[in-house]
Amino acid sequence: MQENFIIGVNYWPARKAMYWWKAFDAVEVERDFACLSSHHINTIRVFLTWEDFQPRPDQVNKTSLDNLLITADLAAKHNLSLMPTFFCGHMSGVNWIPSWALQSKEQSQRFPVYSQGNLNMRIIRNFYHDQEIQQAQVLQIQKICSVLRGHPAISIYDLGNESSNCCIPDHREAGRKWLRAMSTAIHEGHPGSAITLGMHAEDLEENRHLWPQDVARYCSLLSMHGYPFYLSWVDEEDVYLLPFLGIITSWLGGAPVLFQEFGWPNKPSHIEQKAGQYNLVKTTLWSEDQIDDFYRRSLPLLQAAGMRGAFGWCFADYAPQLYDQPPLKENSHERYFGLTRWDGSVKPALVTLGSWAGKPCLPPKLPSWLLHEDPDRFYDDPIDNLQRWFKAYKREMTVGLP
Repeated sequence: MQENFIIGVNYWPARKAMYWWKAFDAVEVERDFACLSSHHINTIRVFLTWEDFQPRPDQVNKTSLDNLLITADLAAKHNLSLMPTFFCGHMSGVNWIPSWALQSKEQSQRFPVYSQGNLNMRIIRNFYHDQEIQQAQVLQIQKICSVLRGHPAISIYDLGNESSNCCIPDHREAGRKWLRAMSTAIHEGHPGSAITLGMHAEDLEENRHLWPQDVARYCSLLSMHGYPFYLSWVDEEDVYLLPFLGIITSWLGGAPVLFQEFGWPNKPSHIEQKAGQYNLVKTTLWSEDQIDDFYRRSLPLLQAAGMRGAFGWCFADYAPQLYDQPPLKENSHERYFGLTRWDGSVKPALVTLGSWAGKPCLPPKLPSWLLHEDPDRFYDDPIDNLQRWFKAYKREMTVGLP
C-alpha cells in the first residue's frame, strides 16, 4: 500500500512558547489544533520540557502527564497524530534541563542552560554515560507510555530534539547503548509504536558519535533538520540543502528519513518591531511571500528525494510579551518562524504546506555520486564530504535549468 507524505508542524503555543506546560490551557490547544487540522496538517510534534515533566529523577509530574493526555485527546478529536519528544532538552538556542541533571560547576559553553527560572552555564551531566540519568529517562518513558499506550493519536515517539547540543557520547558504543536502552523502554511501554530521534545538520558536519547508521538500528525512522542560514558551506537561501541532507542521512543509515524541521523567520510587524531588539536577529529575515516561495520550492524537492514527510518550523510567531524571556530575548529571530502570526491569523506558507497532504511518498534513489562511496568512512572528513557531494548534487539537480 502506498504511503502518504506526512505533513506536520512543530508546536509551541504563541502566547506560551517553552513555558506551555507550566501554564497549560486546553482551550488554547484545541483552537490551535483545529486551525492546523482545517489546513490539512496531519501530524503535530510536541516537546516534553524535561523540568516540567520530571522535576526529580524519581518523579514524573502527574499534572504534566494529565495535560499530555488531554493534548493527545484533542489531537485525536481533530484527526491529528501526535509525536511526543522526550527529554527536551535543546530548544531555540537554550538547553532546558532540570537542576538534578546538572553539575554544580559552571563553564563557558555554546548554549546557556535554563533551569528553575534562570539561565546559567552549569554543565549537563552526560546522560550517555551517567547511569542515574539514564534510569530517570527510562522512568519518564515508562510513565508517559503508560498514559499514552494504545492512544489513537500517537503515531511515533521522538527520543530527543538535537540532543547532541546538550551532550555528546564519548564514543559510538555509548551512543548505541543509550539508544538501545531508550528504544527498549518504548517498545516495552507502548508495543508497536514507531521511534525516531530528532537529528540535525551538525550531526552530519561533526562526528558526535551518534551516527545515522546506529540510530537506524534502534529507530523505525530517521529524522533530519535543516536550515541553510545556519551552515557556513552553503548560501543562506539554498533550498537544495534540505533534500541533500535527507539523502545523506538516508544513505548513511540505510533507512527512510522524515524531514522533521525546516523553515525561515519572517520580518516582524510594526507592533513587534516596537517591542524591541528587532536589530539583534541572527539571520536574514524574509517577507511572508518569500517564505511561502521557500516552502513551495522545498516540498517537491523533499518528496522527490524520497523523504517520508516534512514538518514546518514552527506553528506560531510568539507574542511580544515573551520577548524579554529566554530564549527569545537572546535569540530574537526565533520569535518569527511561525506558520501563523501570534494573533492566530494564518500565513501563506501554512496553506502551501497543507496542500501537500495526501500526496504519495516516492521511493528514494541512490544518486550516482554516492554509488562508490563508503558510509562507514563518511566521518573521516565529514565537512569535505558534504561540500563535495553538495556540489555534485547541485550540478545534477540544476542541469538544463536557465
